[in-house]
Amino acid sequence: MYTPVAADVAKLRNTTGAGMMDCKKALVEAEGDFDKAIEILRKKGQKVAANRADRESSEGAVIAKVNADNTKGAVISLNCETDFVAKGEAFIKLANDLAEKALEFSTKEELLASDYEGISVSEKLIEQTGVIGEKIEIGAFEKIEGPFLGAYIHAGNKIAAITALSANVEGGAEAARNISMQVASMSPEVLSYKEFSPEFVAAETDARIATIQKDNEELVRLGKPLKNVPKYVSYSQLSEEVLKQAEEDAKAELKAEGKPEQIWDKILPGKLQRFISDNTSLDQEKALLDQNYIKDGDLKVADYVKSVNPELEVVKFVRVSL
Repeated sequence: MYTPVAADVAKLRNTTGAGMMDCKKALVEAEGDFDKAIEILRKKGQKVAANRADRESSEGAVIAKVNADNTKGAVISLNCETDFVAKGEAFIKLANDLAEKALEFSTKEELLASDYEGISVSEKLIEQTGVIGEKIEIGAFEKIEGPFLGAYIHAGNKIAAITALSANVEGGAEAARNISMQVASMSPEVLSYKEFSPEFVAAETDARIATIQKDNEELVRLGKPLKNVPKYVSYSQLSEEVLKQAEEDAKAELKAEGKPEQIWDKILPGKLQRFISDNTSLDQEKALLDQNYIKDGDLKVADYVKSVNPELEVVKFVRVSL
């Protein structure tokens, strides 16, 4: 019977990533034929992949990559079954390699069909399924282009985001990363409240008010202070008439409190800002530019962008999470 030498086993292991014993067994079965041994390991991967096809691959690594001139970006998730595998050095390397390759392609299907060390990416994933013993697959695949991109990967490789800015300006690299961090942390869905349809805003208004009212019923039972029930949830609802009425209401409150009229001008801006904040919960949750900036709660993200450069704008963003 053929007995493989240590050098051949090591070479096969370096080529496939398979364990030492698996490589030794494959070489024995292949009677020393290196290419045949590789094929044996790949067939093993196919069998494991078939057996684990219905398994949930909810763990993994999310990796974002931007090209050298910061105009193209890709975010992918390489999924597996357990967090233990997701933290493995070889798994993280493969995820980074595939994210880098993703910059070259427009779709996940193109990436899967592309070459990776002499075989397709799809075949490589099947091979690694056999090596690792878990279902391995590319989950999310997002591409983005723009005048200047910046990326952020959250610690642990579970969330990543890329932001496209309108220009490459001084401080732009830091700004793009900071805004990508905002996207990763706060998971906005649109750039601005202006993108919300009237129907969506109306439905959200009813749902959010109903939720607060239900919460207040429980607070009444517990004898605790009630939550404020807003009339609105988006700046798109705050017409000139609504804001004017809010100002009149604020003046009436100040008068009732006995505040001298000569100091109203100092108090009214804060009251109006509080009114806007209380009635724009939808924007603050789902619209990136209308969110409070995570590094300075006194600023909206839009204000932060303008503080970097008055002409700078956020063009778009992508976000992937496990």
